[in-house]
Amino acid sequence: MRKTTLARALTALSAGALLTAAFTLGAAPLAASAHVSATPNQAEAGSWTYVTFRVPNESATASTVKLDIHLPADTPFTSVSYQPTAGWTGAATKATLPKPVTVEGNALTEATTQVTFTADSTGVAPGQFQTFTLSLGPVPDTGRIVIPATQTYSDGTVVEWSAAPEQAEKDDALKPAPVLWVNDAPPADHHGGAAATAAPEASEHTAAADGQGGLALGLSIAALVVAAGGVLLGGFALGRRKAGA
Repeated sequence: MRKTTLARALTALSAGALLTAAFTLGAAPLAASAHVSATPNQAEAGSWTYVTFRVPNESATASTVKLDIHLPADTPFTSVSYQPTAGWTGAATKATLPKPVTVEGNALTEATTQVTFTADSTGVAPGQFQTFTLSLGPVPDTGRIVIPATQTYSDGTVVEWSAAPEQAEKDDALKPAPVLWVNDAPPADHHGGAAATAAPEASEHTAAADGQGGLALGLSIAALVVAAGGVLLGGFALGRRKAGA
């Protein structure tokens, strides 16, 4: 009787561990934001930073074939460059500013206001996402920088990720734009990463995020190992009970 109780307990424990591990593994992708987002989403005024834009494909039938990243003209970046992305062609576009802007003692009359990535072939298929990285600087001394993005699909659908945080909060139908927070603090529930003061630190942040993801995966694997051990122990106890009978 005691062996039967032990076997049942071990079996229940194993099932619980398996469910926990499955939930942990399955919940990780769901926790990721389905929005076009920027990582890191904070930077210090006057610094240079890498900003990576994560672009998910939200269509069930079409691929993402183009992304336009719109940079501000009222608080422009004097230096903008993009990292080459395999399978995509990048292009930076300069435009005349509405009015001259003084940055670090220099009067600017034009600046890069858009970076476009165009897919060479299929682009981002349904169920996939793609990342695009820009190097920006110096970061303007302002509260925040809203960076709208235009996502174009292979079926002609165009999605504008352009709503400011307060607009998206009031209307769920609006698509929130990526935001780089400078002097203002981001909302507690705002996705996109932690602060970065310079381009190298942005790389460190990415490494830290990868480390956290690796830790979660490691814990999930450990849970599966424990579950497997529980199943073996349960089977062993049940076998001994039958042998004794």
